Amino acid sequence: MPLVVLCGRPGSGKSRRAAELREALGGPECQAHVVAEAEGGRGELRAEVERRLSRRDVVIVDAGNELRSIRYELYCAARQAGTARCLLHCVGGSGRPDEPPFEAPDPRNRWDRPLFTVHGEEPLPLAAIRAALFESAPPPPHRATRSQPLQSCGFLHHLDRVTQEVLAAVMAAQRDGAQPGEVVRVPGVAEGLVLTRPVSMAELSRLRRQFISYTKMQPSDENLPQLASMFLQYLSRSIQ
Repeated sequence: MPLVVLCGRPGSGKSRRAAELREALGGPECQAHVVAEAEGGRGELRAEVERRLSRRDVVIVDAGNELRSIRYELYCAARQAGTARCLLHCVGGSGRPDEPPFEAPDPRNRWDRPLFTVHGEEPLPLAAIRAALFESAPPPPHRATRSQPLQSCGFLHHLDRVTQEVLAAVMAAQRDGAQPGEVVRVPGVAEGLVLTRPVSMAELSRLRRQFISYTKMQPSDENLPQLASMFLQYLSRSIQ
């Protein structure tokens, strides 16, 4: 069930690399499936990955995955399935003005490692990728299957408060007449949220529950400063 997540700007060669990986990692005992970005967007991509991860095959995600929040969701999906994973960063290409900025992977983040980087036409590090997928130790038990550490209570309290504050800021901005295309600001957060359409409290609450369900899988103090930013990115990608 190993998972390979590709990331990079448009034109960086991700689809070509996905085809190479499918050819190299598939075989008579193990099929390799490529899951590409679909019209349904982020939610449909994640659902297809989760469905494929239930099988004993390699899953290759051929998508930009330009935001760390997206890569974090896929990391959580792999953890929940109890399978090895790795990230392949295809360097190159160029983004369009209407696309969100590309957040390059950082191996200091656990959801961005093990990280492999390829430039242009250089060959894939297939031996290292195979070792990461097939020879690494299985991931430790998921937190949902064991007792939660006491410090996670503070994390979950912070997560609940931060996401509530973001929703309150979004609803307040809409009540004050914010129009589609305007930037909604959240106090204490550098980046904002550009709404493309009006959003109801019911939809925002549903997205908040989804974000919390993914984030609380791995409560960690290292995520605390980024929670509001990650939630804003999640809303930006989910509200189309």
